[in-house]
Amino acid sequence: MTKLKAKELRISEPSAKELSQIKRNPIVFVLDEILDTFNVGSMFRLADAVAAQKIYLCGAMDTPPSSRIHKAAVGTQNWIPWVYKKSAIQAITELKRHGYYIIAIEQHPNSIPYDKLKPKFPIALVLGHETNGISSEVLKTVDTIVELPMYGINKSFNVWGSAAVVAYKTLESLVS
Repeated sequence: MTKLKAKELRISEPSAKELSQIKRNPIVFVLDEILDTFNVGSMFRLADAVAAQKIYLCGAMDTPPSSRIHKAAVGTQNWIPWVYKKSAIQAITELKRHGYYIIAIEQHPNSIPYDKLKPKFPIALVLGHETNGISSEVLKTVDTIVELPMYGINKSFNVWGSAAVVAYKTLESLVS
């Protein structure tokens, strides 16, 4: 499949045939009430970059069509399947029924370092609100919690940045 440049992506409208030709990796993202539309759009770009199967947009958050999401997504929101769910718990329950291993990315006393993760595919990466994080109710439903080390003064990393680090780390085990 031909790779599109940003200018082409912004105006692209993929056909069902084009979408079906993309080889998807066994990974989905569950976004739990992400506040910033820049993060939502960036998650679509990341989902495209790793050829994710789908994005679940959950709870109180903006969804496409949104000019702000489109700006950050550079049109990739048209290329990545997505669905809205009332809650992340609803999405996780559905994914578990389909055999997904659920991984939350969160600073938490029960977390493990991301580089110690041994993923079992298919996987779902759960990301939470920029200020409040992932709720304790959602964390109780996941299979594991991973975190990135923070060496500076900041306690946490950006939503899409954290997702990118963990997504690429997990996909290494598929290609190696």
